[in-house]
This record gives sequence, C-alpha cells and structure tokens, in this order.
Amino acid sequence: MQFIARVGTSDGRVLEETHSSADETSLRRELEKRGLHVFELRRRGLGGGYALPGRRSGKRVDAHDFVAFNQELAALLRAGLPLLQALDLMVDRMEEGSFRAILEDIRGRVRTGEDLSGAFTAHRERFPRLYPSILKAGERSGELEAVIRRFIRYEKLVLDARKRVVSALIYPAVLVGVSIAMILVMMIFVVPKFQEFFASSNVELPLLTRILIGFGSTVQNHWLIILVVLGTAGTFFWRWKETVAGQRTLDRFRLTLPFVGPVLHRFSLSEFCRSLATLLAGGMPLVPSLEIAVAAVGNAHIRDRLEPTIQEVREGEAFYETLERSGIFTDLAVDMVQVGEATGALDEMLTNISDFLDEQVETRLARILTLIEPLMLVFMGIVIGVILVSLYLPLFSALSQTPF
Repeated sequence: MQFIARVGTSDGRVLEETHSSADETSLRRELEKRGLHVFELRRRGLGGGYALPGRRSGKRVDAHDFVAFNQELAALLRAGLPLLQALDLMVDRMEEGSFRAILEDIRGRVRTGEDLSGAFTAHRERFPRLYPSILKAGERSGELEAVIRRFIRYEKLVLDARKRVVSALIYPAVLVGVSIAMILVMMIFVVPKFQEFFASSNVELPLLTRILIGFGSTVQNHWLIILVVLGTAGTFFWRWKETVAGQRTLDRFRLTLPFVGPVLHRFSLSEFCRSLATLLAGGMPLVPSLEIAVAAVGNAHIRDRLEPTIQEVREGEAFYETLERSGIFTDLAVDMVQVGEATGALDEMLTNISDFLDEQVETRLARILTLIEPLMLVFMGIVIGVILVSLYLPLFSALSQTPF
C-alpha cells in the first residue's frame, strides 16, 4: 500500500513524499533509519493524499480564483507583511470551500517551517504544475513577490488566449446544433405526415424519397434504441479518450483538421514558450524549466514531440538545435531562440515568440469565423433543400401525370 510521509531532514527541510510499504510501522522504522524525522504518515486515497472531503482528487482550483489569490498575496508581500501573516489574513477573509481548505493546510505547513513552494507541491494536482517551481525560484532568489507577479501576467495571458479560442468556437457550435435540431424536427414531425399522405394516395415514390422516409421511420420508431446506442458509444469514447493512447490519438487528429488544426498547433506552441519564458525569468535553470514547460503543454502529440529536447539539452546540445529537430517550430522561431541563447535573453525571445503566435492564432480564428458562417448556412440550405425536394418530388410526379 502507498503512504504519504511528511518528514524532516537533517538540514532543516520539511518534505512530503510517497512511499510503498506493507504497513505504517515498517515504513516509520525505515524512514527513521535513514535519519529522517517523521512528522506524519497517512494512507494515500483514504482521507489522505491530496483529496479533500467531498471533492475529486484531480479537480483544480478555479483559474480566476487562483489569479485573484496571487494578486492579493503579491500586494500583501509588497506591503512588507511576513508570508505567514499574509496567509493568515487571506485565509481568514476567504469564504468556506475547497480552496480555503487547501490554503489552511498550506498555512499549517508554512507555520511548521516548510517552504511555500513545498506546501503547494503537496497539492500539486490542484494548481498549475509550474507554480511550485516558480515559487521555489523566487525563494532562492529572494524575489518571491516579483515571481508571483510574473506568474500573474503569464496566467492572465493564457486565460485570455483560451477565452478567445473558446469564444471563437461557440458560434460555429451553435450553428451546428441548430442545424441538427432542424433536421431532427423535420424527420420526426414533418416526414411522417408526408409518409401518411403518400401511403393513402398510392403514389410511386422516387428513390430519394424512399430513403428519406425510411430514415425518418427508423428515427421515429427506434429512437430509444438509438439513444441507448449513442449513449453507450459516447461512454466508451469518453473513457477511451481519458487513456494515454486515446489522448494522443485525438490530439494528433485535432492537429490534422483543416483550418482548426494550425490554430491548435500554434496555441500549444505559444503555451509552451510562455511557460518556459516565465520559469527562466524566475531564475530556474533551462533543463528543469524544460521539464515543467513540456509537461504543461495541453496537446499530447506536441508534448511527445518536445520531450526529446529535455534529454538532448541535458546532454549539452544547443536548445535551438533540439527545437529544429522536433519539426514543430517554424524557422523564424528557431532563429529567434538561437539569438536568445547567444545573447543571454532567451526568456525575452520566448516571450516574443509566444506573443507572435498569439497574434497568429487570433488572426486565423477571425478568418475561420468569416468562413464558417457562410459555409454553415450553405450546408444547412443544401440539407434542408434535399429534404424538401425529396418530399415534393412525388407530388410533382403525380401532378404531371394527372390529366386536366
């Protein structure tokens, strides 16, 4: 079984680690033999670990709430308040909820002598992965307030970029939903009426009309089975896409989509560049910064292409050469990284690349929106036109055969 061990080292540090052991007594004895002072041992997953009562272990704190927390913390630190006193004020003023419960635990850890970065690491599933590392860089450099403000700027830019992407995709999604709803309404309510009329008039139906009526009858008579099948397929798809193989396959497929794929590609690269620039500006070395920035990329395919750069840079290769071999950056971006490495301003160059990519994402999204509206209207017109033509073809045929 697994345990979460909170231990103190001989040099005064307080760490929280995960260990596997047959029982708590054996683990405590083993840790004490290693010269560690055991503060706490608890089973992982049974009221311990990182989960809070009534909350799912992996559920993150709301990004906007977290930005507001960091803004207030930076303001209190800038005003000269000690860290523990600032945490006391913020926890006391915060409303009840999961975030307050997490902060109360973090405050308790800081009160016992643990670093703020270590306290947040204990709840790393709740916060952005690079946040504890940024705090650690600030603690080492003595500029905690400055690195927190740098993280606030980074998080605001990421949130703004994501909001633009989501907002741009809402309108096309609404058009698709309306189209599907109109087609279903015609299939369920309109087509059956015409079917009754055709059956009573003994009119010979064209192939297109027979296909449409057959489809409408299937939907009307077997809608419950169709819903069950779709629900089951959706459940299996949801579980599959949560697996590592499913995520990689879907993310690779998203990048191949026309129009949308290049936008998602640039957004992932911007996310990587901005994360790496923020970590480097905070004073972290390149290799640890790369490990965190790569893991923070949302697209699994892009993440897989970037992971080899970590080991290559660790072995002494130039960063720009590893990016060039990855094949996912443009020549201009690689050249800018090369200049940044040569001049010692890599973080600034990465920020410039991220800004440039964000501008491209915004421009391409605007173009996609201008194309999607007429394309969707044309598509809806064609589908509804085909339905109407297939319904009225028998009437035209009957009228043409009727003598006047």
